Amino acid sequence: MAEAVVGQLVVSLGAALAKETAIFGGALLSKEAAAIRGLFGKIRDSKAELESMQAYLQEAERFKDTDKTTAIFVGEVRGLAFQIEDVIDEFTYKLEDCRHGGFAGKMKKRLKHIKTWRRLAAKLQEIDVKLKDAKRRKQDYAVVAGTGGSAFAARSTSRGQALHFTRDEDLVGIEENKEKLIRWLTVSGGSGHGLEQNNCKVTTVWGMPGVGKTTLVAHVYNTVKVDFDAAAWVTVSESYHIEDLLKKIAAQFGITVDVADIEMRDLAESIHDYLQGKKFIMVLDDVWAARVWLEIRNVFPTSNFTSRFVITSRKHEVSLLATRESAIHLEPLQEHHSWLLFCNGAFWNTDDKECPVELQELARKFITKCQGLPIAIACIGRLLSLKPPTSAEWEDVYSGLDSQLAKDVIPDAHMILKFSLEDLPYDLKNCFLHCALSPEDYVLKRRKTMRLWIAAGFIREKDESKTLEEVAEGYLAELVNRSLLQVVERNYAGRLKYCRMHDVIRLLALNKAKEECFGKIYNGSATRAFSVEGARRVSVHGGNLEQLSRSGTTHLRALYVFERYIEVDLLKTILTSSKLLTMLDLQGTCIKMLPSEVFNLFNLRYLGLRDTGMESLPEAVGRLQNLEVLDASKSKLTYLPNSVVKLKKLRYLYAWSVVASEEFEIGNLGGVKVPNGIQQLAGLQALQSVQATPEFLLEVAALTELRTFGVCNVRSENSACLSNTITKMSHLVHLEIVAATENELLQFEGLYLPPTLSSLGLAGQLEKTSIPQLFSSWSHLDSLTRLHLAFSNIDEQTFSCLRMLRGLHFLEVMKAFEGTRLEFCAGSFPKLRFLHIWGAAQLNQVRIEESALKILAEVWFTDCPELKFLPDGIEHLAALEKLILKDTSEELIKKLGQMRDSDEYGEDVMKISHIRNVTVALSHKGFEERIR
Repeated sequence: MAEAVVGQLVVSLGAALAKETAIFGGALLSKEAAAIRGLFGKIRDSKAELESMQAYLQEAERFKDTDKTTAIFVGEVRGLAFQIEDVIDEFTYKLEDCRHGGFAGKMKKRLKHIKTWRRLAAKLQEIDVKLKDAKRRKQDYAVVAGTGGSAFAARSTSRGQALHFTRDEDLVGIEENKEKLIRWLTVSGGSGHGLEQNNCKVTTVWGMPGVGKTTLVAHVYNTVKVDFDAAAWVTVSESYHIEDLLKKIAAQFGITVDVADIEMRDLAESIHDYLQGKKFIMVLDDVWAARVWLEIRNVFPTSNFTSRFVITSRKHEVSLLATRESAIHLEPLQEHHSWLLFCNGAFWNTDDKECPVELQELARKFITKCQGLPIAIACIGRLLSLKPPTSAEWEDVYSGLDSQLAKDVIPDAHMILKFSLEDLPYDLKNCFLHCALSPEDYVLKRRKTMRLWIAAGFIREKDESKTLEEVAEGYLAELVNRSLLQVVERNYAGRLKYCRMHDVIRLLALNKAKEECFGKIYNGSATRAFSVEGARRVSVHGGNLEQLSRSGTTHLRALYVFERYIEVDLLKTILTSSKLLTMLDLQGTCIKMLPSEVFNLFNLRYLGLRDTGMESLPEAVGRLQNLEVLDASKSKLTYLPNSVVKLKKLRYLYAWSVVASEEFEIGNLGGVKVPNGIQQLAGLQALQSVQATPEFLLEVAALTELRTFGVCNVRSENSACLSNTITKMSHLVHLEIVAATENELLQFEGLYLPPTLSSLGLAGQLEKTSIPQLFSSWSHLDSLTRLHLAFSNIDEQTFSCLRMLRGLHFLEVMKAFEGTRLEFCAGSFPKLRFLHIWGAAQLNQVRIEESALKILAEVWFTDCPELKFLPDGIEHLAALEKLILKDTSEELIKKLGQMRDSDEYGEDVMKISHIRNVTVALSHKGFEERIR
């Protein structure tokens, strides 16, 4: 992955060169100017040299495993690229250092740094010589051009041929999908298989690497191909060429052509003519892009609807090629299938293939580690079958399992996952490896992951039409599309919310991260020595920091701490030696005060203090001029220092607190006071949550790039000013407004919301007479999908006005409804997926007309003590999957709790018989029960 390092470095070199004009625009000493000019010249030379290497390095990554000369060259380039990065980061650091102190101190530093600029220029010259020497050696000792590529192609071909043949013991947990696939390809009846006359021509099977796509399709292919006049199986290399692919197809169909001399057009015609009038089946295995099929589909006859194409892929976008939704998404195996597959592999040479009782606990540990991934289960099973079946032997294998899965000790598992990494563009590789630094089974949050990637420099603006955030979200979606990340949860608008990385894929990624010096995991084990070994990033997952503090961290660029309890003195030691640090995330740690060493990290771009005990930030935070993300949400901060307005590169500023309480009260939603001058942070994308003052509301109107804005402690007399401010924020996506008290009236008659708004939260009383006009003015907001209302003083009539917001997917009404009856008329809320009514003290009846809430999936009624009956018409909600009744009337809770064991409530049982999850609870009695 040297191309990933070089690719990002080229961007950094460009950013460094962009400073040249500003530097020479100021007053410089003659010697100082000469030294800096010389340094910029060397930076330009390095950038040009690396740019010329980028394309070659991308290809070299694919075949370095088969060409040691290439592997050595790639390793040398990566190491030299890191040295260049060190020079650039030191240059940036020293430039910033010159800005701090009094006049005499600054001048002293400038004179001192003349030597630094000369030293750095000489270092770049030395590195440039080494780069040229490495290129010369590569050319002198390289194998004949093209050998590496051929070796790679041969490896891909042999892999495809090997996987084409399946072992019976590996065919576990595929019955349902096997039958479905056979049915789509053929129709069972009488003897053999009769072909179905329909338009289902293209079937796709997709899923993460190693999930068994090829195994399933190969088994079905070998079963049904006898029913076709012609059959072909072609494995598609990720570096395919159309001409080579067509030659493969011709060979697999047995078409006799002179492939050496034939023109591509003639080759396509030969395939078309040969298949014309025939019933044929063709499998395209491991397709990496939808364009593969789009580029070759016209080669095949279109008049024969009895022919079939099967495409396997790791990518979701490829699965969309399926005709008439004939796509199969393969998921990891269920536990019982995992157990069976493991035993088939580990005990293949025994008659019963049963696991001895004394090994079953260990066997389950192996299976848990694999998380249902068939390739890993089968490989580990076969590895164990070669070991004596004793606890001691198996314990020994398990203790080294992580490294064995990631290396060639278990080659099938290693190689089949390795191809996914080689196919990633360099910017996606960095993002993917970054995700692997999180702990095992860690749930990645979309928005935080995007912020980390942006601050780390992995995200580049593709064009002016997309923001960095939009590019980052696209990258995240692409990793999901490639089955390298698994979706944990989507929001009710279908947008990715949480994702995770499968453990086996994570092990491979961590091995690659270590190999490429991208990053390492630190567990603080007392029995195992730890060395940073040039790693640019360290993720602390446990233990104290003693070993890390002694291991040398001068090259460290990122430190992520996932351990709550850390020793501040050891952290100080690490920070002192890590002056070029750009990322520091202390989220969830017990730290209450930042060490002063943090404020000497002039290159710092990300500072994560979320969910800490941080009570204040010192004025020294203003020294961090490169800071892009300051996340101190869920901390104990009540104000921000005056110097925060000096952080001109800040994109995200989060600083809000939630007071722990069993009661939902407006006073629990706390924001911070910000200093005057906040308008200077013109690049802010997010500001949340800030206490409203007249001065602040006037200044914040200048922050027109805001996408997320949260303001609290809003007084009635400030409503008009706030409305005017929000009108100027034309890019807002998330808006949250919290009143000073629960009785404070928010007067928003003229509140204009931008068409980009997706999520809106209002906590405070709304004037009933103005609500119809207010909601009506928002009816044009097609993008508004999420609405939270709290303490809004809404009754039956004003609630009905919400129907005008037809695009809502999520509606939460918290202590905001003061009526006795809720009505959902026919056709209302056509897109709503989630509804939560909380704290409706007088609500005693809910009525739902047919065709209302047509796609509602989840509904909660919480703290509605007068609600004694199920919603009338709930039986109409065919899409409803979850009904939660918490702290409604005891009468209703008890009645529903008795439903399973009694026929007395037959009518109510029928009303909710279609709902998969019905849960009732009474908090004051500590009672909760899922009755369905």
